[in-house]
Amino acid sequence: MIETAVDGDVTRVTLSRPDRRNAFTESGLRALRSAVTGAETPVVFLTGEGAAFSAGADLEVVTGLGHEEARTFAQLGQSVATAIEEAEAVVVVGIDGPARGGGVELALACDVRVATPAATFAETGVSLGLFGAWGGTARLPCVVGEGEAMDLALSGRTVDADEALRMGLVSRVVDEPAAVAETIAGNDPAALSVLKRRLRDDADRVVQHAREADAFADLVERNAGDLSW
Repeated sequence: MIETAVDGDVTRVTLSRPDRRNAFTESGLRALRSAVTGAETPVVFLTGEGAAFSAGADLEVVTGLGHEEARTFAQLGQSVATAIEEAEAVVVVGIDGPARGGGVELALACDVRVATPAATFAETGVSLGLFGAWGGTARLPCVVGEGEAMDLALSGRTVDADEALRMGLVSRVVDEPAAVAETIAGNDPAALSVLKRRLRDDADRVVQHAREADAFADLVERNAGDLSW
């Protein structure tokens, strides 16, 4: 269900299972992880084919799982989200249409989240007696704050692109999310990689500052003689 294409400095990764609203099976999750971690470009652009970004986990798969199988499936989804978060490339996600459950959770793991006006978001698992278990309960409060996260998760309500922008679930609402990925890819690849590492760093402030200074010095040395306005 995953298609990849390289265009210059951007690897386009497309969720391509539109007949199932790009819902994930185990093999689909593994394929996504391989596509993102295997990208050799400085930027990955993640998008969905068809009318939806992703419905998350395929409920036909989930329904047939026993307890240990369900745990394993959740851990697989968590590993994919973590792989996106820790990928060498900057991962930009373009959400055009509905993102539900695991689709929201995978988007939360991306470095830059961009929506079109047609995008909608919901954590609908609570209405089914479930919840998103691909790391969303940890990432959602960090992205939108505890109050907004509680509201979204416990109500299962749907928010549109404008509300998602207001709460910080996405950083931009644009007609062509791919253009954002292309703009980011126009920057220095080494600086992009360093910035992602630094902005993702969860060490204490003193350690962060030391790592920041070291990374800055490395880039200055690397680009010696080429720096100009």
